[in-house]
Amino acid sequence: MIFKSVGERRPYPEHGMELSGWTGLPPRTVRLDQLTTTRAMLDLNTLLSEDSTFYGDLFPHVVAWRGELYLENGMHRALRSALHGRTVIHARILELADDGTPLPPPVR
Repeated sequence: MIFKSVGERRPYPEHGMELSGWTGLPPRTVRLDQLTTTRAMLDLNTLLSEDSTFYGDLFPHVVAWRGELYLENGMHRALRSALHGRTVIHARILELADDGTPLPPPVR
């Protein structure tokens, strides 16, 4: 299996993070088999396009909540990595407290 599990929705509270907030989080490596997706469907045109990273952030967005990692955005990038035989991706990880409040990024 590529992912830890495939979900249909976001189980965590709404975090309100805008794209500008995500870009402030440094990319970190994440194993694909540690991720739970937040949607089960994918548009194959997006997955198979020659330049699938043209729009938006170049890194997938992952939400860490209650000990789980949820792939919120960038499933097509994660799948393309898996199809190329890679088991890890670089992603921006937003850590949430139990109540859904964003936590500050770890100091590196």
